[in-house]
Amino acid sequence: MTKTTSTTFRIGAMIGALMLAPDALAQESSDPLTIEGRYVVDAVATVAGGDDRGVRVLHEADIALTADLEALAGWSGVEAGVQLLAADGKRPNDIAGTLQGIDNIEVEEAELRIYQFWIGKSWSDRFAVRAGLLDLNADFYANDPAGLLIAPAFGIGSELAATGPNGPSIFPQTAWTLFASAGLGENGYVQGAVVNAHSGILGHDSDFGLSTREGALLIAEAGVRTAGKIAIGYWRYTNRQPDIRETVDREHIAQGVYLLVDRTVSGAPDGDGNGVDLFARAGLSEGNTTPFRGGFQFGMLARGVFAGRPDSQFSVGFNTGLLSNGYRAALATSGIASADREDGIEITYADRILPFLIVQPDMQYVRRAFAEDGDRDVWVLGLRLIAELP
Repeated sequence: MTKTTSTTFRIGAMIGALMLAPDALAQESSDPLTIEGRYVVDAVATVAGGDDRGVRVLHEADIALTADLEALAGWSGVEAGVQLLAADGKRPNDIAGTLQGIDNIEVEEAELRIYQFWIGKSWSDRFAVRAGLLDLNADFYANDPAGLLIAPAFGIGSELAATGPNGPSIFPQTAWTLFASAGLGENGYVQGAVVNAHSGILGHDSDFGLSTREGALLIAEAGVRTAGKIAIGYWRYTNRQPDIRETVDREHIAQGVYLLVDRTVSGAPDGDGNGVDLFARAGLSEGNTTPFRGGFQFGMLARGVFAGRPDSQFSVGFNTGLLSNGYRAALATSGIASADREDGIEITYADRILPFLIVQPDMQYVRRAFAEDGDRDVWVLGLRLIAELP
């Protein structure tokens, strides 16, 4: 059996487990033991502009198990979890040709992996620690109202996503992490993490391990949660990174800051019931080690758009990635002229048409930072189907 066939078989088996045995899994979903799962299919088409035309199909399946070890073993305030992730499909951005990407489940190659694996302890809902393989974007640099949007730039700022030897600990590869958080006053919080700078895939000896030779990513965020969130964050690598320009023999400390704001302006807060949420954020980096010196994103989410359809949601978002001077200089050396930014607009709608099935049409326009043929305008249409465990 070839590697490709084996990977496809394993992904198919995981999808089959999600689709064919939901009742058996749901029976295990008691308070001490919770199982969640979903299967996502995206069909993405570049319909105008880009480097080519065509439709690409992507798949993602994941199962997450969380165990309350206080209920199961008497360990006060202790939880543990594991998440398996399977991803496959063609790479739609090969056609669209953008720098920031157009689909947040796109992967380089098909793989079945342990995505998260952790144990944590909390004290009185005020203090918490976790250790293990963790998705950095689950706790840092995240606006909840932007979660419906599919473009990767709305998940985490590109100036951070493009850092590190192999990218930080975000989809699709995570790293060993120590996380801690504390409540401040009635609504405030502060949190921080030490993350192995070398992310990878558990089980791949060449890509992943306990080695700290690449140093660590240090990140901290502080904010206030009240009908939304206002937060500021700072990140920094301990080891120096090479200059983005291959012709420059110099290393830099990669670091940056970001600011997040989101707010419920009508209806119930915290995504509960009908309402409208707004979000905005901006980030800056030192601009010497990645293609991006910063960026910003803003948009809105409307919940319960249509009467009688409580799960109907509409979202629109705008994103901009600001190119670093070093990256533009590197492109110029290769004879490629570039703008100082890449802009994107996304409009999407999602609704639950069956108890277990969500349908989400999507449209994106991207003004690319550069294109060898001079045509930088790209239009992308997509359709996302999400099947969830009951």
